[in-house]
Amino acid sequence: MKRKGKNLLIFMGIIAILVGCYVTLSYWNLIPKKAYTAKDFGIEIIKSQNDYNENGIDDYTDILLGARKDALNKPVYKSVYYDGGYPPKKEGVCSDVIWRAFENAGYSLKDMVDEDINNNLLMYPRVGGKSEKNIDFRRVPNLKVYFDNNAASYSLDPYEISQWQPGDIVIFGEDYSHIAIVSDKRNSEGVSYIIHNAAQPKREEDALISYSKSLSITGHYRFE
Repeated sequence: MKRKGKNLLIFMGIIAILVGCYVTLSYWNLIPKKAYTAKDFGIEIIKSQNDYNENGIDDYTDILLGARKDALNKPVYKSVYYDGGYPPKKEGVCSDVIWRAFENAGYSLKDMVDEDINNNLLMYPRVGGKSEKNIDFRRVPNLKVYFDNNAASYSLDPYEISQWQPGDIVIFGEDYSHIAIVSDKRNSEGVSYIIHNAAQPKREEDALISYSKSLSITGHYRFE
């Protein structure tokens, strides 16, 4: 009887470990699953009319590819101030995904944000009446104002799947605490993946819904 009881405890322990591993892997989106595309749901991919860096790739696709490059590089999540503004390639936070994505399309998001702040200082409460060019473009609340001023807004509902296009920008949280680029991958319901840096193991993942539940979506833009 003692041996049976011990074996039962061992078996239950193994089950608990397996369940724990599954929950952890599922939480971090590390369980392999099939990814879909817009074509699978009859959604037309919107291409930008612009090719700013004249590389033969439209801006939206360039922004997507730039975000994916950052995801594959997997910079360490490190939120600090850098002289000159730019962190090293192997460091960054969620907002660094955005300027790197735009850089891939030929844009200097830092310069564009600085110019918009200079022209509309009172619209940027996070700046507090005095701009700081080394950090302003890396603050999500500032990016929220910038994209409000300079991009087209789209649905905040992730289930309006045709509204979500590769290269779009999405902001989360009532305090604008997180930002991501929309992927060209989708889950089985057609909901878009996002590319972002929250120190998670997998940077391009099916996380639009999970983030919208915890933080809410407060901005969805297309840079036109």
